[in-house]
Amino acid sequence: MPTASSGPGGRGWLLRLVIAFGFAQAAVSMARPAVSYRALSLGADERAVGVIAGVYALLPLFAAVPLGRRTDHGRCAPLLPVGVVLISGGCALSGTAGSLGAMAAWSGVMGLGHLCFVIGAQSIVARQSAPDEHDRNFGHFTIGASLGQLAGPLAAGALIGADIERTSALALLASAAVGAVSLTSLWRIEHVRAAGGPARRAPKVPVKRILRARGVPAGIFISLAVLSATDILTAYLPVVGEHRGIAPATVGLLLSLRAAATIACRLVMTPLIELLGRTALTVATCALGALLCAGVALPVPVWGLGAMLVLLGFCLGVGQPLSMTTVVHAAPADARSTALALRLTGNRLGQVAAPASAGLIAGVAGVAAPFVMLGGLLLVAAGLGARRRPGGDDGLRDATARTRRRVTRCRTTPR
Repeated sequence: MPTASSGPGGRGWLLRLVIAFGFAQAAVSMARPAVSYRALSLGADERAVGVIAGVYALLPLFAAVPLGRRTDHGRCAPLLPVGVVLISGGCALSGTAGSLGAMAAWSGVMGLGHLCFVIGAQSIVARQSAPDEHDRNFGHFTIGASLGQLAGPLAAGALIGADIERTSALALLASAAVGAVSLTSLWRIEHVRAAGGPARRAPKVPVKRILRARGVPAGIFISLAVLSATDILTAYLPVVGEHRGIAPATVGLLLSLRAAATIACRLVMTPLIELLGRTALTVATCALGALLCAGVALPVPVWGLGAMLVLLGFCLGVGQPLSMTTVVHAAPADARSTALALRLTGNRLGQVAAPASAGLIAGVAGVAAPFVMLGGLLLVAAGLGARRRPGGDDGLRDATARTRRRVTRCRTTPR
């Protein structure tokens, strides 16, 4: 199996993948708050915003495992342009929709496109990286998502003005154009040798066997909790802003500060893992993230909210790449794409249930209450992470040992 450094073009494929993912994620991150504002302008209440945010994940909930099966036994790259087309189409059609039902439907198309792109991209990283490169390469890959999450809300906040109905539609059309730019980076991303070989002829691994692999369930739930927190922050901070009199441009800036902190976290994640270990790092960031999510519910000034979101962004930056590594190392070698798809299924389940629950809670207890719910979810994730002993997962233990040996060799090699 070619590694990130041994394949054609070195690690250029990873850079192009990060760039493409950055534009695709920027389109989605720009569209999500714009969808919320446009829904509000069409008469939606907090519950309706939650339902529309949940529909974004509904189609992917059923499509993830079949797409993962297909990727395990074939090429990954074809999913990327398909995903971009669906993302851009969903964004553009959301901007022209005149009813809440149509907005919900096109939001679902956008979510399906994002799923296609992410399954294909994650599978490429897993397949073309050596085991001791997974932490680093998944961390770099998710920087693309963070860059998109930083730029998208800023662009949406800059475009959305006093005439929310018109300007939110403009932001959605602009997000479609941003997503289409990612097509320019999708050349020669997948190595031909990595796409073929034994994986094509291997029998399908039962889903139950994958889910019983030690580390897979914990990785799925941690990813679900972290993504639910990120998703509800994106969808509900505009609603909080409306209630507290915070301008859309300021809300976009706050969301971008959170994304910038996530990028900073992923740039220093490898030394953090070496210092604390995966388990301690995961537990600490989930627990602190739980407290910070609950803090968002407090009526703090804008500068205090910004400080909490920066810290929260740093904490949330850990969960996604480490959960990818956890799942890839714990799953059978010929079912890694399916395992990653199951992780994404858990993510989408959270994206369906969490916004819907948040909408119900917001309707009863106020718009700040969903953030308290997120705090509880992250506390459960921290507990699951603490129960998984560092030496209990053979795949992670072996990969960590390989990484340490590699670091030791680098330090002791004469220069």
